[in-house]
Amino acid sequence: MTATGDDLRATRLDLAGTREFTLPGAGPARRAAIADATRAWLGELYAGAVGEHEGIALAAVGSLGRGTSGPLSDLDLVLVHDGRSTKGESLTEMADRLWYPIWDSGLSLDHSVRSSRECRDIARHDLSAAVGLLDLSLVAGDEELVAGVRATVAHDWRSGARTRLPQFVESVRARHHRHGELSQQVEPDLKEALGGLRDVTVLDALTRAWLTDRPHGSVGPALERLLDVRDALHVVTGRGRDRLLREEHDAVAALLGLADRDELLTTVSTSARTIAWALEATMRRAGQSQRARTLRVGPRRPTMTPLGHGLFVHDGEAVLGSTRLASADPTLPLRAAVVAARAGLPLSPQTLTNLAACPDPSRPWSQQHRDLLTDLLAAGRGLPSVWEGLDQVGVVERWLPEWAAVRGRPQHHPIHRHTVERHLLETVSQATVVGRDVARADLLHLAALLHDIGKIAGARDHSRTGGDIADLVLRRWGLPDEERATVVLLVREHLTLIETATRRDLSDPATVDSVCRLVGEDPQTFELLRALTIADARAAGPVAWTDWRASLLDSLTGLVRERLTGRAPHLPPLAPAPTMDPTALEDVTAGRVHVRVEPGPGGWTVTVHCRDRVGLFADTAGLLAAHGMTVRRARLATTEGIAVDEWFVESPGGDAPETSRLAAGLTRLEAGDRAALTALSPRRNDPMSSVATAGTSAFVLPSAGSGATVLEVRSHDRAGLLHDLGRALTREGLRIRSAHISTFAGQTLDTFYVTDAQGRELAPAAVGRAVSAVIDACDTA
Repeated sequence: MTATGDDLRATRLDLAGTREFTLPGAGPARRAAIADATRAWLGELYAGAVGEHEGIALAAVGSLGRGTSGPLSDLDLVLVHDGRSTKGESLTEMADRLWYPIWDSGLSLDHSVRSSRECRDIARHDLSAAVGLLDLSLVAGDEELVAGVRATVAHDWRSGARTRLPQFVESVRARHHRHGELSQQVEPDLKEALGGLRDVTVLDALTRAWLTDRPHGSVGPALERLLDVRDALHVVTGRGRDRLLREEHDAVAALLGLADRDELLTTVSTSARTIAWALEATMRRAGQSQRARTLRVGPRRPTMTPLGHGLFVHDGEAVLGSTRLASADPTLPLRAAVVAARAGLPLSPQTLTNLAACPDPSRPWSQQHRDLLTDLLAAGRGLPSVWEGLDQVGVVERWLPEWAAVRGRPQHHPIHRHTVERHLLETVSQATVVGRDVARADLLHLAALLHDIGKIAGARDHSRTGGDIADLVLRRWGLPDEERATVVLLVREHLTLIETATRRDLSDPATVDSVCRLVGEDPQTFELLRALTIADARAAGPVAWTDWRASLLDSLTGLVRERLTGRAPHLPPLAPAPTMDPTALEDVTAGRVHVRVEPGPGGWTVTVHCRDRVGLFADTAGLLAAHGMTVRRARLATTEGIAVDEWFVESPGGDAPETSRLAAGLTRLEAGDRAALTALSPRRNDPMSSVATAGTSAFVLPSAGSGATVLEVRSHDRAGLLHDLGRALTREGLRIRSAHISTFAGQTLDTFYVTDAQGRELAPAAVGRAVSAVIDACDTA
């Protein structure tokens, strides 16, 4: 007697079981058993409905075709015929005898009846049908017929892939837009969302088009984990659905042997991220292959555009050049990440593999490693894809082992729209936007990265826990004690300002007093905390950052700033000029320029000795930029008419500055020959030289009797910026007596001690013109 649909449903649920759900290998074995049982039941049904007719077969697509059926997965079936052996009413009657018992059973069925030619035609015109038919597999009947259809569809898919790829990718993107990111959802659609089960089918389809290889490694395990969650969802709900609702989290987690719903959602998130990252890389590779086939006329050498530091642009990715492939440089992963993120490019999969083989930075980290990390965090829109790639190959966890505890961790509060680790990165990106008002953007970015690092299992107060964790992390990264204390304070108190603004009486002086005490009566610490508060709220989403909350924070900010007015910000100390060696003094006395270059960690110290003159700062900065150097720090001083200026520079090309060319260039510039700066214009206009962010701020700081007017300039760094600043001050007839040049997380913090032509502090009118001039110089590339 033919088995009933109720029998099949019960059999599939029984095969899923509950007692052996978590045993090693149980998932693939369970799905194979369910597929075998389903095929056997359908085969028995086919024998009774169709019998032994040639030129006809029952075939499966979807999960049954791939052998990944869940306990209550839909049945996607095609009754295939050759178009000759069986026709008309006979074919309709056979189909009815097949479909009605399945419908009567309550099982979900997607069915069709098509000739082999019709299968080919619909696959040519319908992308979804084409992808489905690639998995066509025999259930019962004419095996050669099914094999022929599958081979024909696969052939057409390969031959038409070049022209169909754009439409295919567009359809995938549209689905992702409709269903969102699986890794970021609390009630995720396991099938249709980005990183879900459907995307593994897309990966298979792209590789079958012979446009790209399927990514190796962790996609398989990630798929198996998602299939296990789907199977458990079917068992728990008794329904064949793919959306994991809140009320089912605990039961599904228990069936999978997981500790709680958070571990369940973390498992789903990390698996989805792996699949999504693999899909993005595969679609990028397929696009590269498609373009290569379109453009190739005979042999074609790859086009490699240099980015600096041994990296190149190739087919829309940042790749390591051959000279850096076997590098044992522990700075290379960070440096490559900075270059790629600033250029807005993903690192190629092979480059990521090579970077993962580099040694880790020694502990504690050097200043160079910290600078590179904060430069990466300040890279703006290019950061997420580069960070994700590094995280997928394990590099991020080696820099920050604590990242593993928050990766994929869900946030159930309705104000949050992201998992913890994504929220941290979103906060970092927002910090790049709101950081214009802070002197130390690097400290802001570190605090943004770590502010929720305490949201780990068992933490009662994530801010306090996070502060303790941040302290350990920053010690490993070698942050100086005072700076580390500031970042730890920001992490521990990152909720305090918004809670104070929304819950306390702002008219009560005690409210403002409490905030001032919290920041140690320090205006710069307050501005850092305020910027972090805004970045955190914006990253959380529109519920966390409403006009009402913003207005209350603005009110509190005004009151605190008024209270802290008059507390002078910390001025950089005027360090003594470097000792002038006899050779340098002899050259300067004779009217020559003396340049000394010494290697340092990650770059070189260029010391310039010469007679002081108006425009020297601008000329030196411009010459260094024209030679391809990036200025990280500088200190300039003048003693008895002799300028002794130290510049710490990096070279994207890796070449040391040439002392003779620098000295000759400065000599020519002093004589009025500007040809030495010709190479500066292309660098200034290079779109990859920097990332556009917030505008420029300029302040006049208390001079504390220094005899000069002190200007502080904050702007996003770019090639030629210091030259433009120096020229602007020179055009105003001002002299730069000394200067302290620093770059933190891609943002400059430059302090100039300027005088008029007679060496006096500037008059009020001249101060206004100087401030306007430096702002215009920064904002006009």
